[in-house]
Amino acid sequence: MSRYTGPSCRLCRRESQKLYLKGEKCFTKCTFEKRSTPPGVHGRVRRPSEYGTQLREKQKARRFYGVGERQFRNYFARATRTRGVTGETLMILLERRLDNVVYRAGFAQSRKEARQLIGHGHLEVNGHKVDIPSYLVSPGDVIAVRPRALKSDKFKAMAEGLQGHNVPAWMSLDAQNWKCTILRLPERDEVDAPVDERLIVELYSK
Repeated sequence: MSRYTGPSCRLCRRESQKLYLKGEKCFTKCTFEKRSTPPGVHGRVRRPSEYGTQLREKQKARRFYGVGERQFRNYFARATRTRGVTGETLMILLERRLDNVVYRAGFAQSRKEARQLIGHGHLEVNGHKVDIPSYLVSPGDVIAVRPRALKSDKFKAMAEGLQGHNVPAWMSLDAQNWKCTILRLPERDEVDAPVDERLIVELYSK
């Protein structure tokens, strides 16, 4: 799968909205606040067409969760096969990704950092190492940082901030033991992605 390796702030500028892709740096050193125009030589704001608006919404969701185009299409196909409202099901599927859960639990400062930690084998689910960021968690799953990783300076520096970290209602956090338990599946109003999923459904329904 292709992976974007350029500046994260460029993506926020392209979507004309802060996506908080760099964690704490988005609150301290944010390029978007100084320069919010779209990137490129011809980066002036134009009035988008109906298709353009739908496309931008899809791209915004992809970039918010760090998902590739083919993978995003697979999530949408799965959402259409699942009983319920397709758009809401799509957003809940994205929210269940392991990299998002690790970020929500406070084990990483951004989803990008969470993917890196997972890829390096620092996380486990139900006592087994999982190095796939797209792994979908289910109710009852216990996500934890592996004991060997806790010895690193990185996690030692994060320990104090984790104590006061607030997690969504669909999960519980044991900050002392660096464990997070999935209590239930998230609901749509608990997903804070700045996305109108109805536009995405309209785009793929054409």
